[in-house]
Amino acid sequence: MSAAYSVAPATPADAAGVAVLVGELLGEIVRATGTAAFDFDLAETQARLADFLAGGRYFVFTARDEAGDLAGFLTLYEGCALYAGGVFGTLAELYVRPECRSGGLGRSLLAEARALGAARAWTRLEVTTPPLPEFAATLAFYEREGFAVTGGRKLKMAL
Repeated sequence: MSAAYSVAPATPADAAGVAVLVGELLGEIVRATGTAAFDFDLAETQARLADFLAGGRYFVFTARDEAGDLAGFLTLYEGCALYAGGVFGTLAELYVRPECRSGGLGRSLLAEARALGAARAWTRLEVTTPPLPEFAATLAFYEREGFAVTGGRKLKMAL
């Protein structure tokens, strides 16, 4: 990664900026898939992020350029499952602004996630990517970083 970027845990003061990046991420996914799969509201996302950060099981790392502007972020949360051998982390979102990609910033964000997982004695990190051709580069990135495809598909049900 270029020395021009710094990665650090997010603070409540970062909620507004990270919420903007979440909107950029979701917009990019919608454009790639042609499906409006998300109901994004900036103010609600900002409030939800502040609430999640206060809960102690949701973690956010931010990446900033030399000017202090947000260049990317990573979120993950703690879960537990018998199949996973105990407590583990799930990477919920990872986003690097397009103009900041291919310089190791995503790798640096993942390094922070690994370090957090090790410090919390997680058994593993998990991430889901859509099984679509539009996300082949995303899958290749995660595989280069040591993730292995385990099969299955992510499903959801609204409650």
